[in-house]
Amino acid sequence: MAGERQAVLVVDDDVDLLEMLELLLEGAGYRVVTAGEGREALQKVAQEMPGMILLDMKMPGMNGWQFAHEFRAKYDHCAPIVVLTAAEDARRRAEEIGAEGYLGKPFDIDDVIRIVGRHVRHNS
Repeated sequence: MAGERQAVLVVDDDVDLLEMLELLLEGAGYRVVTAGEGREALQKVAQEMPGMILLDMKMPGMNGWQFAHEFRAKYDHCAPIVVLTAAEDARRRAEEIGAEGYLGKPFDIDDVIRIVGRHVRHNS
């Protein structure tokens, strides 16, 4: 659809976190698509390339590393990836997959809005 904003794809196995991020980002004016693990996320990407991807790393099924590997192999850098992780080494996790950024869990709501705004604006 012409003029429609690109979606933000949020990939996390924590249903409560998905719902919270969806409400937060939609309230900030973004369209949000969610997936509970990597394989579902790849299916969503095949239907519509998002403006950016917020990606959890540790998930059952296809994890964040596997998703990032398959996404980059097929789509290269069509959408920036920002890692969402509770790990203390969030920066290293992001670097491992060539992500454009990272947010540690728990994160500040303002940081989520800021990082999404930075990445979606540059790609729409």
